[in-house]
Amino acid sequence: MLPAVKIDALLLAPPDQVQARAEALAATGIDGLFTFEGPNDVFLPLILGAATGCDLYTNVAIAFPRSPMHLAHQAWDLSTLSGGRFALGLGTQVKAHVERRYGSTWSSPVARMGEWIAAIRAIGARWQDGVPLAFEGEHTRHTLMTPAFDPGALPGGPPPIWLGALGPKMVRLATAEADGLLVHPFTSDRHLAEVTLPRIRDGLAEAGRTEADLTLVGQAVVACSSDPAKQADLDTACRWLVGFYGSTPAYAAVLETEGKAALHPELRRLSREGRWDEMAALVDDDLLDAVVLRGDPAVVGARLRERFGPFADRVALSTPGGIADEDLAALAAEVRSAS
Repeated sequence: MLPAVKIDALLLAPPDQVQARAEALAATGIDGLFTFEGPNDVFLPLILGAATGCDLYTNVAIAFPRSPMHLAHQAWDLSTLSGGRFALGLGTQVKAHVERRYGSTWSSPVARMGEWIAAIRAIGARWQDGVPLAFEGEHTRHTLMTPAFDPGALPGGPPPIWLGALGPKMVRLATAEADGLLVHPFTSDRHLAEVTLPRIRDGLAEAGRTEADLTLVGQAVVACSSDPAKQADLDTACRWLVGFYGSTPAYAAVLETEGKAALHPELRRLSREGRWDEMAALVDDDLLDAVVLRGDPAVVGARLRERFGPFADRVALSTPGGIADEDLAALAAEVRSAS
């Protein structure tokens, strides 16, 4: 709920600059640091950021190219380094990237993700409580664990598993099996209220769980600056990101909610032709305002509270145009002052 909402920032920098960047972000007063599968490894920056005292999570680590055993070891080690402040955020990516970028296999993403979660939990139970490892699924199998490969129990127990979810089937899986759900940043007030939150509530009810059983991480695309002269550049960066998301079939539902369904096929055509600037130009002010939280720290802080305050435990900021550290500090203070 609003009084406890935490603000998290993206930790993104070249590897030799990550530690300094993590320290600078922590100094702004934000609560957590997260990484994503971008130009660098998703886990390494969090190793370097563990000493900041911030909460840490992957947002997200792509699951299928990695074995559940690899993911379990990485999560265990990061939990140890951070004193139990790490959460393993997992996502599926789309078929083209899994097969053609990662060189991995794609099949039954919801069922397979369910197995990955169950397998990681089974491995964790072996390390934490000595439960015999005997996981046999359709997509992965783990039945061997000798003492040489057992890291031992963690003081705070196995790290939580959070799942990036958007569609109804993945949301149902997250609400039934995960410890947390990462709401996709390509959303709007209306889509959250009319589509996402009802799915989450229905999924929890179906699983016999309550909102207290699931950490909800809202995510927002943000264009925030205390300098009005910079707003146009930030808006342009956000138009590009909205156009990119809008070209992806999995995210077309947000455009439908906002009465922009006809925009998706045009964005998709332009993306296939590599005409990225033209895609951004198709994102009008109405769509930009529906998706992106824009303005100075006071304005954006109020919009964050309005959009996520009623349900989110924490909010992850997506800032495609960047955000000055002083503005991030002011934004975090603004949100905190309302608690």
